[in-house]
Amino acid sequence: MLRQCRNLCRIIRRLFIFKMRYQKIDKVKLGKNVKIYDFVNLYGCKIGDQTKIGAFVEIQKGVKIGNKCKISSHSFICEGVTIEDEVFIGHGVLFINDNKPTIDEKAWVLKKTLVKKGANIGTGAIIMGGVTLGENCLVGAGAVITKDVPAKSVVAGVPARIIRK
Repeated sequence: MLRQCRNLCRIIRRLFIFKMRYQKIDKVKLGKNVKIYDFVNLYGCKIGDQTKIGAFVEIQKGVKIGNKCKISSHSFICEGVTIEDEVFIGHGVLFINDNKPTIDEKAWVLKKTLVKKGANIGTGAIIMGGVTLGENCLVGAGAVITKDVPAKSVVAGVPARIIRK
């Protein structure tokens, strides 16, 4: 019995060390009742009240996320992105903040992205920098957003096109 108890304690200790090693939350302003799952990287960002952030999500510095949002697992939200209230982001959504990537930091240009209230972004969508997703719009799964999306419209495809308003 004592041996089983020691083994259990050893396993719990390893799990705790593993969890702490692979999660980084640094200089983050968290609202009330924010739910953060394991294995996330959040640094220098602001998260609004009652927002849920799934596992394996990274949110970079300067990002602002509103109230009552849901960021599903494996998503990447980079610097320059602002997400308003009640936005749903599906699994594996990627935001890009530079449309002409380069290793030269002096030539790097930050492209800001705005996701307006009530927008829904489907699984695997890619959002290029410098666009605005309008209120209550729907981005289809796997879409590549290269232009602004009007409010209350449905877009899908590569590159994304308006399917319905």
